[in-house]
Amino acid sequence: MPIPTVSYGLKYGLGMLRGMAVTFRHLFRRPVTVNYPEEKFHYPSRIRAPSFVWIEENCTGCSLCAKACPVGVINIETLPHPSDPTRRYVARYEMQTSFCLYCGLCVEACPFQALFHGRGTELATYDRSTLLYTKERLKKLPWPPSTYGQVELPPVPGKQRVPLLPTGEVPHETRVPLPPEAEE
Repeated sequence: MPIPTVSYGLKYGLGMLRGMAVTFRHLFRRPVTVNYPEEKFHYPSRIRAPSFVWIEENCTGCSLCAKACPVGVINIETLPHPSDPTRRYVARYEMQTSFCLYCGLCVEACPFQALFHGRGTELATYDRSTLLYTKERLKKLPWPPSTYGQVELPPVPGKQRVPLLPTGEVPHETRVPLPPEAEE
């Protein structure tokens, strides 16, 4: 243990004064507290919120998002397309978000921009079964998606990427019709 000296006391005192100066500066700043639920906090557009947006028209069922997930919460099942046996369509897409880390690796791994983080933050529930996002539930989640992970990718041969409108909707004329049994 060092023996306390005058210089040791001065160093300790200067550090304490610097810390108090920071505290004093923050004393006169405007508070950032929001009176929830009367007031809503406006999140930035790049938020990684605990909701997801899935665009079925862009998804090829390649399962790269499921492989990138460190917890393995994404399950994808693809079937051959009835009209064209060389193509496949996504028959089942499920995300068990009760175990999700919301790390964004699935969003970054998607080469066709089919999976995005949503902007919904108020998803608290008492029933754990409501945290299972099926294909139908993912389609109904609120738009527009978060801008987290959205980059401009080069075109992929043989696959036309569906662009989003400024409102966040998929243009109706670019939608690919699925077989009737796939829509049920």
